[in-house]
Amino acid sequence: MPRDTPYLQVADALRDRIRSGEWAVGDKLPSRARIAEEYGVGASVAQRAMERLTIEGILEGRAGSGTYVRRPRERGRMIRTRRPYATSPFRAALNAQDHEGKWESRSAARTPAPERIAERLDIEPGDLCVVTDYEFLMEGLPVQLSRSWEPMAITGDTPVVLPEMGPHAGIGVVERMRSIGVVVVRAVEIPRPARADQEQANLLGISIGGLITEMERTFYDIDGRPVETADIVVPDVRWEIAYEIAVERRA
Repeated sequence: MPRDTPYLQVADALRDRIRSGEWAVGDKLPSRARIAEEYGVGASVAQRAMERLTIEGILEGRAGSGTYVRRPRERGRMIRTRRPYATSPFRAALNAQDHEGKWESRSAARTPAPERIAERLDIEPGDLCVVTDYEFLMEGLPVQLSRSWEPMAITGDTPVVLPEMGPHAGIGVVERMRSIGVVVVRAVEIPRPARADQEQANLLGISIGGLITEMERTFYDIDGRPVETADIVVPDVRWEIAYEIAVERRA
C-alpha cells in the first residue's frame, strides 16, 4: 500500500511524535476529532490511523476514557537449537522466557502438493498432503505464522493425520511422528529476510512492508526422508532469532 494513503500519513506523523517524546507512556492522546482537525482529514481517517498504531502496540484504548500511549512491547529472543524438540519449537521458545504460547490452527487434508512443496518433500507434484495454517499467540497477540505440509503417504492411515486433533495434538512434529514409528533426527532451516505483504501484515498486526524473517523448515527421518516442511513467518519487531550451535568436545 503506498505511503500517500491519508491514514498511513497520519499514523506515521503520530508515531514520530510519540517517538520524539511529545507523548510519553501513559499519556492520553487528543480526541479523534482533534487529530482529524489538526491534520485536515476526516474523522474516519483519524480513526484508522489510531487503529493502526493500536495494532502495532503503540497505543491502547481504554473504555470510556480515551486512547493512551502504551508501554512498548518487549522484543523476545527466539532460540533455534540443534537439540531435539520435546515439544513444539514455538512453545519451547516461549517457555524459555517464562511465557505461555498458544496457537490457532486449521487443517485441510487431501491437498495436492504444489511443485515447490513437492520438491522439498521429495514427492511428486499433486501428491496428497495435509496442510495446516497456524497463527501463534503470546498474551493474546499474534507473534508468528506458519504453514505446514505433511505427506499423507506417511500419516494418512494413522491417528496423527491431523496435527492438532486426536490423542497427540499439540505436541509437535517430532513426537507425533515418533508415535507412529517415524524417527525424526534432524531439521534444516533456511532463514530469509523479507517484507510483510498485506495478508501477513494484517494477520500479525504490523505495518505493510515491515521487516519479517521467513524460515523454510524441513524435518527429516532417520532414513533421510522429508516428513514435514513448513513456511514460518516471524515479525522482526517482535522477535530476534538466535541459533544455538553445540560445539563438540574432544576427549
